[in-house]
Amino acid sequence: MAKRKSSGLLKLFLFLVPLVLVSIGAFMLFRDMESPAITLSPEMDTVSPNIEFTATAADYKSGVKSITVIVRKDARVTPVAKEVYDDKKDLRELKFKINVPELLDSSFELEIQATDSSLAGFGLGNRSTKTYKMRMDLTPPRLSVKNQPPYVRQGGTGCIMYTANKAMKSTGVRVGEYFFPAFQQPNGLYICFFAFPYNLTTKEFQPELVGIDKVENVAKLPLPVNRLPRKFKSDTIKLDDNFIGGKSEEFSRMAPQATNDIDRFLAVNGDVRAANVARLLEIGRDSAPEMLWEGSFVTLPNASTRAGFADNRTYNYKGKDVDNQTHLGLDLASLAKADVPAANHGRVIFADYMGIYGNLIIIDHGMNLQSLYSHLSEIHVVKGQEVKRGEIIGKTGATGMAGGDHLHFGALLAGLEVSPMEWLDTHWIKDNVTDPITQAGGKAPQLIVLPEAVPLPAPAPARPAPAPAPARGSGAAAPRR
Repeated sequence: MAKRKSSGLLKLFLFLVPLVLVSIGAFMLFRDMESPAITLSPEMDTVSPNIEFTATAADYKSGVKSITVIVRKDARVTPVAKEVYDDKKDLRELKFKINVPELLDSSFELEIQATDSSLAGFGLGNRSTKTYKMRMDLTPPRLSVKNQPPYVRQGGTGCIMYTANKAMKSTGVRVGEYFFPAFQQPNGLYICFFAFPYNLTTKEFQPELVGIDKVENVAKLPLPVNRLPRKFKSDTIKLDDNFIGGKSEEFSRMAPQATNDIDRFLAVNGDVRAANVARLLEIGRDSAPEMLWEGSFVTLPNASTRAGFADNRTYNYKGKDVDNQTHLGLDLASLAKADVPAANHGRVIFADYMGIYGNLIIIDHGMNLQSLYSHLSEIHVVKGQEVKRGEIIGKTGATGMAGGDHLHFGALLAGLEVSPMEWLDTHWIKDNVTDPITQAGGKAPQLIVLPEAVPLPAPAPARPAPAPAPARGSGAAAPRR
């Protein structure tokens, strides 16, 4: 009896074991029947070999095993990219470009396949496929110049108008390492203000019109502008212990690593100056796509000019030349703590302390053009505030690299300092900006010739300026920056 019972249990065991094994196998084989999810970025219908795509596959049960990208054109299949993975990560990305010469300017299908690491399909895994209809565009944009500057002075501004035959991702004028973006007007016309950097010779100044379309086809067009050289002033600044000692506390905050007054001065005049110039280029990217200004530009009234744009300065200390820098802007001196007016309508994009500039305000006038006001003792505006021409924005001072109370006034294009004298010249604006824009079919700001003495509005209540420095004396002192 016991023997018969034992035999029955054995038969049951032999029956159940295969059943369990088959059940486990079936569970492993069929537990994941979901295919990987596929996405493509960027997702676009017109493409070029310049575009880098990212195919993403996601499978949060079994992990992604492979991604394959192919192109189908009629009956022809061309491999583009493929990756097979050893580990089982849930999310995989495959970057690729569609560089298939046979496509030319034609339509095709892009197919992305992905498999997971499950045992579905008898070990082959679940597979998903996604297809995108696309057209290859290999034609660069066509740029047509409508009006370009009759001349551009070294250190000055040029203005060009042109059209493009297709939508642009980026366009403007490139000058060496600098790029000046253009701004499209409602009628399709592009307007671009660009600089002839003061430190380039007429031979080195080779402006180039650049257009990059939505699929990154590039067009380049040299601009044969009339280049006018300038001879900039050179002078020597004699440093004394009264000046560098009086600036010791302020300079120590900017160059804490320096161990004595002259080393602090040199660190601020060199390293801090370079960092400030780079910062201006960053700030200069914040510009409105339309012209905010109108009419003539104004500056500090009843002031004398103490230093000009692109003056080359050699700094001499105790009979030895210790540094050489270039002064960019106009130094204008009046009474101590004189009211500083906004040069024209615009939006404040910086109002804070910045190194050699001390207390600094930058106003954006739109389409790359900004004005700069530095060494202030007081700041009366805040970032983002809209101001009108002649509105009091602060008071002159001696903060930063300044040896006496004055205003350092500058003009910038996309953050690069250019000659402000042109923008203070109504005739130059008319000949080089408003008339050419109108002739090219664009809309230019109304140009109003203002009297020299402009009535200024009452100043707004002052707010405390960052790291203020007291004005030196009751009258104008010789600036140092």
